[in-house]
Amino acid sequence: MKYRSFKELLEYNAEKYPEYSAFIYGSEKNSLTNREFKERVYKRSEELDKEAFSVLGILCDGSIDCVIEIFACVLTRKQLVLFNQNIPDEILKELIDYTDVDRLYGDEELVEEFEDKLSHGITERNGNILFFTSGTTQRSKAVVLNERSLLASAYNGSDALPLTKDDILLNMLPLDHVFGFVCGLLWGITNQATVALGRGLRHSVEDCLFFRPTALSAVPMLWGFLLKQKAINPELKLVLIGAGDCSDELLQAGKAMGIRISFGYGMTETSSGVAISVEGDPRAMQVCKEDEITIAEDGEILVRADTCMMSGYYKMKQETEEVLKDGILYTGDLGYLDEEGKLHITGRKKEMIIMDDGTKVFLPEYEKELMTVLNNTELCVVKRENSLRLVIQSDEDEESIIAKIKAINDMRPRSQQINKIEKRKEALPRTASGKVKRWEI
Repeated sequence: MKYRSFKELLEYNAEKYPEYSAFIYGSEKNSLTNREFKERVYKRSEELDKEAFSVLGILCDGSIDCVIEIFACVLTRKQLVLFNQNIPDEILKELIDYTDVDRLYGDEELVEEFEDKLSHGITERNGNILFFTSGTTQRSKAVVLNERSLLASAYNGSDALPLTKDDILLNMLPLDHVFGFVCGLLWGITNQATVALGRGLRHSVEDCLFFRPTALSAVPMLWGFLLKQKAINPELKLVLIGAGDCSDELLQAGKAMGIRISFGYGMTETSSGVAISVEGDPRAMQVCKEDEITIAEDGEILVRADTCMMSGYYKMKQETEEVLKDGILYTGDLGYLDEEGKLHITGRKKEMIIMDDGTKVFLPEYEKELMTVLNNTELCVVKRENSLRLVIQSDEDEESIIAKIKAINDMRPRSQQINKIEKRKEALPRTASGKVKRWEI
């Protein structure tokens, strides 16, 4: 079913399945029924509606109280901004100023610390829900979404991968990330399934065996971690992977356990997913029902998603116009559509380096080869002074590394060969979804 508002969703679930569990949470496995969830959201919404603020910033901790606060604020149509609760104070201050937050919710000590640093708010209620791109950093842009776009995205995903009221969806992802919010929360609620709220990093090894989910949304790093720790419960039958690719090894490990693995492709700008795999090759993704994907001449993926598309980047008109043209989003991702119209992702335009001789280097493919021969995943390739260098966390001497990658170098044009190594003592900087922060390197 397609919902137009959070209120409509709450009303339907409370009327149709009042005593079914909407959530299970906490170490006591507390349960909140659909009726109780609606009542708590409505009560909190009435309180927020009377309070003198216009933009609420939430330091998301994944708790049931956090979920209720989010839903309640949306019902008031006051602007809502979702933050990662672990961001450094100086970055939080900058982002509060940028998004006009004049009320903060979350960790009491942080809220008290920032009470006299809040911004000025805005003059009208607009129903905006702001998520940040690439995690919450100084480089992040706030993407303007709303309840209808988020619900439309959840509907698109549910049309391809429906859940039932007997399913338990475990959410271990941060709610301030649009993938976690849509595919870890709304996917369950809009299908009347029970959402189990993960208890945080300290319990990540235990939560599958504790909550016994039938479905799970995960980033590749999380899925790999759970498999390595043998922390998968036998009831788990469906895993939706987003925000990055998975190795064949991880895919096969899931398949051997009788678990169906699906990939989802989307962006914060499109309220999460626009394509999802439903059968066969998990990397061959069916374009979502209300979306349209075309491929530009240079291989860039172009998306039209009228019901799910962002309004723009908050207070960044020029940056919005650079990527959103005539309703079409220029994603910066590279891919192709196969004979069946299914989408395959091949990389990022920013992860493609054009050398001086005009040849193109696709970094993810190159790095995958290097990881294999070096048996090391803490590496990346960068271009410096018109040549390629390998940045790696390793104790090996440079000559030994060069010797190991000789076969890869010999197969490539001279301009694409690696001749210099930059060694690091620390791991490569990564985003919350596990992607290397190339801009920091």
